[in-house]
Amino acid sequence: MALRGRPPVPRVVRARFWDGVRSGLSVREAAEAAGVHHSQAKVWFRQAGGVAPAAPRAGRGRYLSMAEREEIAVGLAAGLSFREIARRLGRPASTVSREIARNSTRGRYRYRAVAAQVRAEDRAQRPKPAKLAGNGELHRWVQAKLKEDWSPEQISARLVIDFPDRPEMRVSHETIYRALYIQGRGALRRELTAHLRTGRALRKPRRTEGERRGKIPDMVLIADRPAEADDRAVPGHWEGDQIAGRAGKSQIGTLVERKTRYTMLVPMPGGKGAAAFAAAVIPVIADLPDSLRRSLTWDQGKEMALHKQIKVAADIDIYFCDPHSPWQRPTNENTNGLLRQYFPKGTDLSVHSPQRLREVAGQLNGRPRKVLGWKTPAEAMAELLDSQAG
Repeated sequence: MALRGRPPVPRVVRARFWDGVRSGLSVREAAEAAGVHHSQAKVWFRQAGGVAPAAPRAGRGRYLSMAEREEIAVGLAAGLSFREIARRLGRPASTVSREIARNSTRGRYRYRAVAAQVRAEDRAQRPKPAKLAGNGELHRWVQAKLKEDWSPEQISARLVIDFPDRPEMRVSHETIYRALYIQGRGALRRELTAHLRTGRALRKPRRTEGERRGKIPDMVLIADRPAEADDRAVPGHWEGDQIAGRAGKSQIGTLVERKTRYTMLVPMPGGKGAAAFAAAVIPVIADLPDSLRRSLTWDQGKEMALHKQIKVAADIDIYFCDPHSPWQRPTNENTNGLLRQYFPKGTDLSVHSPQRLREVAGQLNGRPRKVLGWKTPAEAMAELLDSQAG
């Protein structure tokens, strides 16, 4: 079979592109790093719904690489046996035999590495049945909960509780996202994305295109944070961040206590500069009781450039997350998502007065939380302070 038209981009190039996306690069930046035109990269991103494929495991993969196929072609040209070629590759002889049988054009001596790679990649792209498409009951249950504005993670967790003895009624939250976002999956209607908290029909990279962050000097990374903060056993460990308004020109500071999930919102009237940020956040933290000023964990945003000044003035230890690792501040990330119900993206956050921020924080702190045994953060914080006073 003759290969016609422009050959597809090698899989290794696509892998480099997705590696860049997973590391936090924009689509254009990841395309440049992978050596592919940005228009092609945008097609891949759109077709995948913005969902980066799972990163391959370290070491030799399950499938033959282009380099290995070149070694097979060289070995055949030299008259080596399948077993000898396999020995040199460190692969089973059956793997080499199947590869030559599948991807040769006219017998073993018509094996060409590039043509074999193209055939293998075409074969790997065959559509596979989506789990949700093959289980009608599971599909209906997931779809019904999405319509009730449940998140995919809530749906996945609740399936285990509601169907404890039915392993077929299991689906991961990532599978639900893929069924919503990826073209051609055919499992869930794309319009259901309107019920997600973000309301997006396409996943977006978290970092804005062209953004560069210089390294903040003298950072203490999260790996050095006390173990008591990790297991939430001791109160007084906080996570912090900023939510941004239209075009990044207005901000609101967010502080969440890890044990009680208690939230404080910080007005930022002076803008997003490091000095203005420090002036806004220091009095809020310094006003806390000593027992509630153990640590603060932040990302590596430039607003924390004066972290040593904040540490001394507010008397609190400060730790930084690893780059592109928002999951290291899970409580704060969840809270920021809840806050978008009150402060939608793309709006001017400077119009909200300090009184309005207190009202919103009060509403969040007044919501019962399952993780707190259905107590509210305000109740959990009050109990904590009462116990310390006694």
